[in-house]
Parts: sequence; C-alpha cells; structure tokens
Amino acid sequence: MKTYISDDRPQPESQIGAALESLAHTIHERRNAGEKSYTYRLLTGDLDKLLKKLVEEAHETTLAAKDIAALDAVAAENPEAVSETARSAEIDHLRYEAGDVVYHLMVLLERCGISLDEFAAEMNSRMTEDEIQLRGGVVMLKPEHVNRGHHEE
Repeated sequence: MKTYISDDRPQPESQIGAALESLAHTIHERRNAGEKSYTYRLLTGDLDKLLKKLVEEAHETTLAAKDIAALDAVAAENPEAVSETARSAEIDHLRYEAGDVVYHLMVLLERCGISLDEFAAEMNSRMTEDEIQLRGGVVMLKPEHVNRGHHEE
C-alpha cells in the first residue's frame, strides 16, 4: 500500500472529497497572493498559458499511462523482464501527472467561476437514476444548466 494516515485516527472511506475541497480553497485564496504565486499568475494572466499547461499535463498523463501499458505488454511476454519496482515507479509517475491535470483543471474552473459543488453537480448529472437513488442527497444541476456540448439536439 502506498498511502498512510497522518495521525492515529481511523482512515475514512475516501480522502478525495476533502483533498479536492482543500485544493479548491487554496486555489481560491491564491487570487490575492500576488505575482510570486504560480497559481495567481495562472488565475490572472494570459488564459492561453493556462490552457496550454492543462493540455501539456493531460498529454504527459497519457504518455505515462502508455508507459505502463508498454511495461505490462513486456511482462505479459516475459514476467521476469519487468520488476515490481519498475512498474511501481511508472504508476507513481502516472499518479503525479494526473495530479498536475487535476490541479490545472481546478485552476481553470476557479478562473471561470465554477465552484467545486457546481463541478460535482455536473459529474453527478452523468449518473443514472439508479445510481442517484443509491447515493441519495447528491447535488445536481438544474435542468436548464445541463449542457452536453454547445450543440442543439
């Protein structure tokens, strides 16, 4: 296992919500940080720089995933050819790049005025009715704000 809890409290079921909320809060607070802050510059500077960085990080994530697939293909042919350490390092790299994508996406959402709750509602609107019933009490988008790409049906 590659994770741990920072103190002696029991591990909650999931950390992702708290982690994203904390990151969203930090990004929001950086609006006042000044030029020394990378996040401030992304929030207030040239939008194209932020968009290019988001695309770059997404591309690096795809390359990291392809590296894992390549290792797995080699291991399928010859299991001794790929060590667990090598595969573990590639997994670590993918996780790192995915973190960069999430960070830059969240900066873009903050810059455009989309709250984390509004983003969660977007993701929840993609669930089936059965999935919504199982979870219960999920935040949802009002129907007039559901937009599946800028096209008319």
